[in-house]
Amino acid sequence: MPVVDVDPDELRDLTGHDDKDDDELREDLFALGLEFEGWTEDDEFQLEFAPDRLDRLSVEGVARSLRYHYGDDRGVYVPGTNDADWTIEVRDTPPERPYVTGAVVRGLDLDATAFDSLIQLQEKLHATMGRGRAKGAIGVHDLTMLKGREARSASEQSSSAEQSSANSRAAEPRDDDAQPRDSPGAGERTITYTSMDPDGAPFVPLESDEEMTPREVTESHHMGSQYADLVAEMDRYPAIYDDVGLFSFPPVINGKRTEVTENSRDLLIEMTGTDQWTVDHMLNIILYSLSARGGRVERVDVSYADDAPGEYAGQTLSRPDFGVKEKSVTHDRIESIIGVDLDPETVVDCAERAGLDATQTEGAEEMAYDVEIPPYRVDVLHPLDVIDDVGRAYGFNDLEPRYPDVSTVGGRHERSRLEDAARDALVGLGFEDLLNFHMINAEENYERLGVDPGSDALGGGEAVTIREPYSEDYTMLRTWALPSLLMVLENNTHRAYPQDLAEIGLAAELDESQNTGVAEHRTLAAVVARADASYEDAKARLQSLAEAFGKRLETPPTDHPTFIGGRAAEIVLDGESVGVIGEVHPSVLVEHDLEVPVAAFELRLDGLD
Repeated sequence: MPVVDVDPDELRDLTGHDDKDDDELREDLFALGLEFEGWTEDDEFQLEFAPDRLDRLSVEGVARSLRYHYGDDRGVYVPGTNDADWTIEVRDTPPERPYVTGAVVRGLDLDATAFDSLIQLQEKLHATMGRGRAKGAIGVHDLTMLKGREARSASEQSSSAEQSSANSRAAEPRDDDAQPRDSPGAGERTITYTSMDPDGAPFVPLESDEEMTPREVTESHHMGSQYADLVAEMDRYPAIYDDVGLFSFPPVINGKRTEVTENSRDLLIEMTGTDQWTVDHMLNIILYSLSARGGRVERVDVSYADDAPGEYAGQTLSRPDFGVKEKSVTHDRIESIIGVDLDPETVVDCAERAGLDATQTEGAEEMAYDVEIPPYRVDVLHPLDVIDDVGRAYGFNDLEPRYPDVSTVGGRHERSRLEDAARDALVGLGFEDLLNFHMINAEENYERLGVDPGSDALGGGEAVTIREPYSEDYTMLRTWALPSLLMVLENNTHRAYPQDLAEIGLAAELDESQNTGVAEHRTLAAVVARADASYEDAKARLQSLAEAFGKRLETPPTDHPTFIGGRAAEIVLDGESVGVIGEVHPSVLVEHDLEVPVAAFELRLDGLD
């Protein structure tokens, strides 16, 4: 889950509640669904929250939610915007990355805290909504360092081009296919989103003092090389030019000329990506945060060429898109989901204290509400999301528990009894019981353990993937639990050994024989990490586990890419193959920065039944 560092003093300042001590703040944050995970070295809160509330990726967003919670703010707020003075012309872009958006923010006072918050918000948005910059990448620039082309006649443009040809750095990137089409209206300034030759004119990237070609940036720059794979398959790289030359190489790196510092007051924010909706909403989240710092938002026109790829060819978009969405929800459904009787005034009040606007629908056969959603809320996709906001504003802790109006009483499932018995046995054998996320990504599930997707090896099943994941860290359901345990070991290298860990949890893979197309099962995994860990240590624990359930254990030799050859075996209980045991391969240990041997086993839980 996303974790954001928040300065409690800054939170008190932005909310206007200096009377709140740290304990009270943590209690109020928990009521909003933000869990306190600990302190940073700089005495800041580490807050974990559900990845759907991306508007809370900054201290400004968290403070906004608290102000609504306290009743200081109510209803939908939309920042005012000034008319556009800048235009982004879009032409000849790489087809893999055709979309762009942008805005200008003026009058900021970026002290050290505000500057750090902007950087953190940019990084968190890249990691979540931007999918590691693949779907959307953010560029923030000092506006005073940009020189836009002013509106002028064709003859003036020709004359200007001849004069600028003496400056090779300005002339080289502005070749024929990077020239703007028809000029914008009088008084506007224009920059161009286009494409460039990977070996074309050099520029000075961030954190460098040397000119480099775009390809050199992807090959040797310490920051640019991290995102080289995003443009590796492109014949021409994305580029944004002003009248001086290249100043942004999205999604890789910005130029040093427009670098933002604490002294910057006016900013240009541009975003490129594979989807217009995504970059527009990423922009909204950033603009709301900068508006909370006193910034004045100025619109930018995005002018797509007639032959631009995508659905906006030949159109000019005015950005940001601060349009307010609407959802309709019935009163009966609100009461049914939350479980309490509410009068209409309470529903409207709760909606406003959640940052929404709600009005009773006129002329409807049953009582309902038209609810307005602010532009920064990317998570409200269904009426149930509105009901969740109303319930949270009402106060989930104020709800009184009651038995449901059904004729049966719940009891423990037999599978649950088996899980509890297995957990008790594992704890008795010295393992620490864990509960990890069932979601993971392909690199952690397969690559880092040497397993090929779709192979017959344990854990090699074809994964159930998420079509639109919120985070690049959680893109699929895990096919086995051992990767989760190794991730825990990797994050706990600073703690003392031995570390004997176990987990019983969900694993899944695609299976056409199932009516849902997915086969789910409960899996049991355990690791023994210590200086003298060996196959025999894991085998002794497994033997005791099998005997506790009256199972006959056999361990015929086998091969598995995660384990050392000759030190791995199949787990067979009462004649049925249910898992694998062995010593983890050194390459897997190195991949997880582990310096002690690890022995492990994993088996299907139903093998103990």
